Amino acid sequence: MTIVYALVSRQKTVLAEHTATSATGNFPTVTRVLLAKIPSVDGKMTYVYDEYVFHYVVENNICYLCMSDELNKHRIPYLFLEDMKDQFVGRYGREDPQRAIAFSYNEQFSKIIKDRMEFYNSGAPVDNIGAVKSQIEDVKGVMVQNIEKVLERGEKIELLVDKTDRLNQQAFKFEASSRNLRKSLYWKRLRCYAITGTITALIIFFATASFCGGLSFRKCKK
Repeated sequence: MTIVYALVSRQKTVLAEHTATSATGNFPTVTRVLLAKIPSVDGKMTYVYDEYVFHYVVENNICYLCMSDELNKHRIPYLFLEDMKDQFVGRYGREDPQRAIAFSYNEQFSKIIKDRMEFYNSGAPVDNIGAVKSQIEDVKGVMVQNIEKVLERGEKIELLVDKTDRLNQQAFKFEASSRNLRKSLYWKRLRCYAITGTITALIIFFATASFCGGLSFRKCKK
């Protein structure tokens, strides 16, 4: 499971966001459509779009949203959102964000989003964090809805995501395996040449010895 995008907003006004280097695509555009549909009342919800999942938590009119790439895995994204929320409220309080303009916190807080995103994507044992955060509710009760249900008639969005890190990893693995295969074929070919050369030399040697009257080559010495 990978969290590839996250933001903090006040309704449709994005205050800070970060996109992981592992993916590029138009999901910032998709989230702008989503933000217009998310109620400003406190709550949490998950929207599904194909194999991608948008999770959000709204508290005090501030929305904390992230996008992950696996269905049926909600606990880690919601731990991330709660962590991001605590970091945001701890830095900016609850009143200032209500008056902040778009991207006013992006320079500072996008770095924090990046740091927490990398932590939760690293596979670190976040269960311990979840245990001490007693305020986190059980996410099993979170409503999951297909994103198309919130779109109005005639409104259409298309999610385009390029998982560059996976492509790079696959290319690296392919290159490494190709390199290993080339080395293996090279040494195999070299061994074949050596064996063939040795056999040929032995054939020539014994043929010459036979022609010259034996291994002493007495006929050829005359």
